[in-house]
Amino acid sequence: MAERVSHRAAPEHTHPDEVPVLTALAALSDPVRITLVRELAGSPGWTRSCGSFDVPVGKAALSHHFSVLRGAGLVEQRDEGVRRVNRLRREEFDARFPGLLALVLRED
Repeated sequence: MAERVSHRAAPEHTHPDEVPVLTALAALSDPVRITLVRELAGSPGWTRSCGSFDVPVGKAALSHHFSVLRGAGLVEQRDEGVRRVNRLRREEFDARFPGLLALVLRED
């Protein structure tokens, strides 16, 4: 059986070097997006599909939150068949905003 291929457009990504600090702070100001970032930080890259996160929002809102995170240079996504998988761009983001992600990931 042939693998099903997604017909949706590939996601657009913003490199962290192109992100203003206020855009990064705005992306990290939402509790749902913080949850997504924290869960990605605790998972190996490219292992979490968009639907695997336990957040209290619908599909359209979740798509919007991932779009904001991509626009802030925090998340990279790619399609694998019908699944869209994610990775946290931790190294790139840390190079642009040293220490910011560590503060967000703290439990206090």
